[in-house]
Amino acid sequence: MRIPSTVRRAVADVSVSFDAPPDEVFDYLVDPENRPQWQASLRAIADLMPLGDHPGDVGTSWTDVTVVPGVRPRMDVVRSARPQRWVEIGQWRFVDAALVLTVDRASDGSTTVGARAVFTLPIVLAPVFIPLAVVVPPAVRLDLRSAASAITARRERADQGS
Repeated sequence: MRIPSTVRRAVADVSVSFDAPPDEVFDYLVDPENRPQWQASLRAIADLMPLGDHPGDVGTSWTDVTVVPGVRPRMDVVRSARPQRWVEIGQWRFVDAALVLTVDRASDGSTTVGARAVFTLPIVLAPVFIPLAVVVPPAVRLDLRSAASAITARRERADQGS
């Protein structure tokens, strides 16, 4: 019997409502260049290598420049089914983190975005999952609310310009 060297756990599974159509929400969220505008842990992105016809298509990669000195995970888009589902994997040292976004039109005409964060850690770091499960869900929810506000502000500016 082989003893696993890593452990994988979902640490967040949250949903946020957006007042915009699914296509617009999806396109904004998956564009790496928009991320520092709504993701609180990011200062910037670097080394963007776009691939495909749309920003954030499968194969696109970049480096997150986080607010934590020295933490710069390499991000790769591994799935994009526009405008319903998008998956990225970030790798930094011995940690992998996957973010799965699902985008659905709600019955009231708004758009619901689900975000599921899954971390893979060396088994010796498994106790870290306890604080991650406390800290990550509210952070992801706040980031998505920030993105929803940014999209609303963009739409209002566009309406004023017409």
